[in-house]
Amino acid sequence: MVFDLPSQSCRIGSLQVTGSASSTIRNPATGEILACVPHLGAKEAALAVDAASSAFRSWSRGTAYDRAALLTRWADLIEDRYASLAELLTAEQGKPLKEAQRELRYGNSFVRWYAEEAKRVYGETIPSERADQRILILKQPLGVVAAITPWNFPVAMVLRKVAPALAAGCTVVLKPAPETPLSALQLVELAAQAGIPEGVLNIVTGPAEDIGAVWMADPRVRKVTFTGSTEVGRLLMSQSARTLKKLTLELGGNAAMIVCADADLARALSGSMFGKFRNAGQTCISVNRFLLHDHIAQSFTERFVEQVRSLRVGNGSDPSSDIGPLINEDGCNKVEDLVNDALRSGATLLLGGKRIKGTFFAPTVLADVTPSMRIAQEEIFGPVACLSTFNDDDTAIRTANDISHGLVHYVYTEQLSRAFRYSEELEAGMVGINGTAISCAHAPFGGIKQSGYGREGGHHGIDEFLQVKYVSIGIAS
Repeated sequence: MVFDLPSQSCRIGSLQVTGSASSTIRNPATGEILACVPHLGAKEAALAVDAASSAFRSWSRGTAYDRAALLTRWADLIEDRYASLAELLTAEQGKPLKEAQRELRYGNSFVRWYAEEAKRVYGETIPSERADQRILILKQPLGVVAAITPWNFPVAMVLRKVAPALAAGCTVVLKPAPETPLSALQLVELAAQAGIPEGVLNIVTGPAEDIGAVWMADPRVRKVTFTGSTEVGRLLMSQSARTLKKLTLELGGNAAMIVCADADLARALSGSMFGKFRNAGQTCISVNRFLLHDHIAQSFTERFVEQVRSLRVGNGSDPSSDIGPLINEDGCNKVEDLVNDALRSGATLLLGGKRIKGTFFAPTVLADVTPSMRIAQEEIFGPVACLSTFNDDDTAIRTANDISHGLVHYVYTEQLSRAFRYSEELEAGMVGINGTAISCAHAPFGGIKQSGYGREGGHHGIDEFLQVKYVSIGIAS
């Protein structure tokens, strides 16, 4: 299917920019050409900052109620087009259609949430020790925001970043992942249809190196929000030092799921299937490592393997498909390399272990995985579950924490005191107790250690786009 998109150009200010070259976007499941998008660079990146900077004054000085109304209208237009947007998302990213529909609902929940939060950016008054002084604390928008989004959730990550930025009164220059720009282009067009003014939300498609270099060097870009690899996050952090930009970095993860002896196994198995195999494991909060207590390890493993065996791999447009393709050949090669390395190092293959065709990889279960193996230390980003055992809580906590990342961990236990202990001692920005579907618009999402910093979601998410100003007023006493 070739999509007849309303716009295959980039909206920058009042312009629809096509550039002199284009990039071909293909369906990762079939290789079919979907569309061509502009292959833009430094010139257009600078033009986008010009447009966003010019629009910032009027956008930031408008009322929060005006911004809320426009965001609500944008959310309504997105909701009206859920069906067509889901088909487009599945075609360019590969995930099953039911997952694309869920991503749209999830992403749009951020637009609706921040439409309301725009009206709840509260300042403070602080009592002074002096009778002739009043102290005010203002929260004001930072300015131009550069949003750089990944390919694994091309709708949700755009909306999770752009909605709070606009709600706060910032303007945005957006660069979607080169693998999946079509959904982002559509979302920007819907924002324009909703009445969001020219220059407030601009999009540039093209190579990250050329576009990012301009944005990182421009002092008018006051904030960068990025989701992607730890390696690129380090690079952006280094580049931001020149202009002291504020950063939100949502980077790699290596989640452990700890299944305790007292766990509800049916609940843990259900959470495992969602937490591991959603989006073919191409999720930063995907479970990489399953730590199973000795007392339940055999029972859990047998039931888990049978459930994984029932998963259907296929084109995401097929309603019967549970797992789509990996995003590209490089991604598939990485997963294959990690699995083969684990097997050479002593892991036991219980299921799968190889690609099926193209970039489809069989759902895989490995047992006897040790902490020293690469597959236990690196983010897999594929449908591979790594199983190991433990016999006490100290060991489980130490094993879960003995990695460089700290995005999320999951724990299944029916004992309240154990749940609190794990919540407090696991080194991660998020902990899921008895559930893996933890992300929502009204709670802060983000990590620690080399999983980055800053938060997306909740009131914490809009605070990332605001600066605090202290105002001292002298008055006649």
